[in-house]
Amino acid sequence: MFLLLALSSLCLKAQEVQKLTDNIFAKQLPNGLQMLVVEDHSVPLVTLDITFKAGAINQTRADQGLIGLYGQMMMRGNKNYVTASDFGYRAGALGILGSNRVTSEENTTYYFTLPKENFADGLAYMSSAVRFPLLNPVDLEKEKQTASDMVKQKSTLATFALNVEMDRQLWGDQACRKNALGDSSVINGATVEMMDAIKSKYFNPDNALLVVGGDVDHEDAFKQVEAVFGDWQTPAGNDQGQWIAPEFKPLSQPKYFIVASELARTPVLDIHWQGPDTRKDVSATYAADIFSYILNQNSSRLRTALIQSGLAASVSIGYLTLKHTGPISLIVSPNPAKVKECIEEVNRQLALMDNDDYITDAEIATAKRVMQIRDVREEDVTSTFVRTLSFWWSSATLDYYLTYLDNLNKVSRADLKQYVDTYIKNQPYCEGLLIDPGLRAEIKADDFFRPANK
Repeated sequence: MFLLLALSSLCLKAQEVQKLTDNIFAKQLPNGLQMLVVEDHSVPLVTLDITFKAGAINQTRADQGLIGLYGQMMMRGNKNYVTASDFGYRAGALGILGSNRVTSEENTTYYFTLPKENFADGLAYMSSAVRFPLLNPVDLEKEKQTASDMVKQKSTLATFALNVEMDRQLWGDQACRKNALGDSSVINGATVEMMDAIKSKYFNPDNALLVVGGDVDHEDAFKQVEAVFGDWQTPAGNDQGQWIAPEFKPLSQPKYFIVASELARTPVLDIHWQGPDTRKDVSATYAADIFSYILNQNSSRLRTALIQSGLAASVSIGYLTLKHTGPISLIVSPNPAKVKECIEEVNRQLALMDNDDYITDAEIATAKRVMQIRDVREEDVTSTFVRTLSFWWSSATLDYYLTYLDNLNKVSRADLKQYVDTYIKNQPYCEGLLIDPGLRAEIKADDFFRPANK
């Protein structure tokens, strides 16, 4: 199911069907709801995915976690299925599989798969959940407990404290805009009125994309979607479409911190940079993907220097593509007996990353080829591909995804060097070390884990 890219623009005009590829079609309803249909007649199933541009990026410290909490409340009952049990029983009757609701950095998505003969009923079922939740006070208390328990459960992980402190150091007072999980104290203080305000502000047709993927005809699918969702209206006076997220404050200098935890069986070195995003430096996002892929291969110079030498057990570098400042991360598990030596080698590798011989032409070519194969394989599984489309709609644009491989193939060695020089080498970063208190004292980590000039 190859994407044939013959696109000039993806601005969806109301009532006009656009053929984006051989099997992907787009349309926008007068109420602002954007729709995609991915035709795939290989199996008699249909996947529905509705995504809202409502995630951690929309939060403040006063309401962090409440968008995710509201997402949970959508599953607790609505005007047609009053209780969570009623809602669940109906899902079983429709043959719904893989139902889930996820709130992430920049979106909240709700999706499920069902037999194609239940497509129309599935649309009505989804409409009931996203448009008419009851927001029952008793259910809210249950979901508050569930959400708080989830935060507590994650806090038992050895890396949780490291991740929380990294976000605080990297994003400053805007760290709440990267924390989709939320804060227990804020969640426990949520009220029905707060949930209703979240619904009115974010969960509206002009802030949503509905993707239908599977054994359907696109013209019929659009008609059925309009019949169910066409009367959905955004509340008067809602200006969320004009809302602009505050920019994250750039780092001005390196930051170091140590997290001592008895849960840390082995030390973890975590380095983060503020990377590019799809608004201000879209070309760098393609270079970031190729660069990360190459360095994550066992044969890369980075892994050879750290793992094959015995200095580290694992090494991973990554970049998360986002519309609002995507993070670059380098995670290393140092050999407990060689923590200082490992960190010194990491610094040496960072200094070499823009050298012409750090990455070979063969590695670049292989990365492009493998990433293209991976992308094509992803398209072949429609039930997950619809979620890929909704992610890129919220964190970039549909055009970004549909032209992704073309732009990936244009990445040159010079682009990789520019990415490293702009965002990694000699750029401000946050570096954290998770370590057992006993090992910290034994190796005198505080003496060497600090800025070079201190």
